[in-house]
Amino acid sequence: MLDIKFIRENPSKVKQACKNKQVKVDIDKLLKIDKEKREIQTELEKIFAQKNKASKKIGVAKDKKEKQKIISAMQKIDKKGDKLKENLKKIDKEFETLMYQIPNVPLNDVPKGKSEDDNIVIRKVGKKTKFDFKPKDYLEIAGKLDLIDVKRAAKVSGTRFGYLKNQAVLLEIALINLAFDVLTKEGFMPIIPPVMIKSDKIRGMGYLEQADIEEAYYLPKDDLFLAGTAEQPIGTMHADEIFEEKNLAKRYVGFSSCFRREAGSYGKDTKGIFRVHQFDKIEMFSFCHPDKSAEEHQLILSLEETLMKLLKIPYQVVHICTADLGNPAASKYDIEAWIPSEQRYRETHSTSNCTDFQARRLNIRYRDKNNKLKLVYTLNGTGFAIGRTLIAIIENYQQKDGSIKIPEVLQKYVGFKVIRT
Repeated sequence: MLDIKFIRENPSKVKQACKNKQVKVDIDKLLKIDKEKREIQTELEKIFAQKNKASKKIGVAKDKKEKQKIISAMQKIDKKGDKLKENLKKIDKEFETLMYQIPNVPLNDVPKGKSEDDNIVIRKVGKKTKFDFKPKDYLEIAGKLDLIDVKRAAKVSGTRFGYLKNQAVLLEIALINLAFDVLTKEGFMPIIPPVMIKSDKIRGMGYLEQADIEEAYYLPKDDLFLAGTAEQPIGTMHADEIFEEKNLAKRYVGFSSCFRREAGSYGKDTKGIFRVHQFDKIEMFSFCHPDKSAEEHQLILSLEETLMKLLKIPYQVVHICTADLGNPAASKYDIEAWIPSEQRYRETHSTSNCTDFQARRLNIRYRDKNNKLKLVYTLNGTGFAIGRTLIAIIENYQQKDGSIKIPEVLQKYVGFKVIRT
């Protein structure tokens, strides 16, 4: 969430940020409630002072009558205080509800836009793959090679699920090994996190407001959410903790299964494994010094590009506009891989700078050289979304005879160079 002091001092800026992100929040109502809240708190402080003063008078009262008079006055003060506390509790709830709805403020260099159509391509890397035959889509290729089975998955689990089989499984493991080899050398600590998260923690990450809750799988009996990405359990692991400034940036690379309802994707990518309810993903996460966040964001983006370049898959980097940012992010880049059968680029990676938005909710701070406690900044970025990366490999490395070449960088992990019948 944002700092209420910042909202008080910059109401126009916050209103514009909400407008740019297409989020409806009544900032004027919030500020009115905030004022009422502070007025009640001031009154309660006065009552506390009055009670403190009265308590001292009881100790020096000359007789029982004077003491009873003071006690009666204190009882009246208590009744007034109880009523104020009740009002404060109600106002606090309204205040918190509105505060949690306010999105992060986009950074100044984020493109303004009304939809994903206003995202800006900032560079293209690699030449689009060309063939001397008509390329097939990944499902057709993978079906003939017995790599992906969505029909049996539908029988077992319903739509938007798939079985990875045979060499596809070995390719997944190879991608995991490649990502961990590259990223641990860059100072990212490897981690496999839990994939069930307490509701207060996932709320702290900023994913339960607006439409995000529709994406989540929730277990009401246990008050636990299934992780939509390893970012969520990694980002919350240091809740209520304090880093030493010298230990920043603290970087993690996590592997996990991820679960999403894809509630807003009706009619989109209904076949195959591009948009599914369960998938595996490697995720980078960083807790960093506020002054270093822009540099850290570029580092994460550069590592995503390094992984794509190692696979030699053509891609483009996209600067995400305000309307497509999501609540927690202040800045975001996507990487989109070239998919020959569709003749277009599709998203495989994203990286976001969430500034102190998540850290404030989760109370994650650092101690600076002057011994002052300040909020860290949090950033995340995709290592590999396994299913989508497999799609990009299958399509870009397909051969005329229906076989698939293995990217050279993965051959040492899988022990073969081609997948064929």
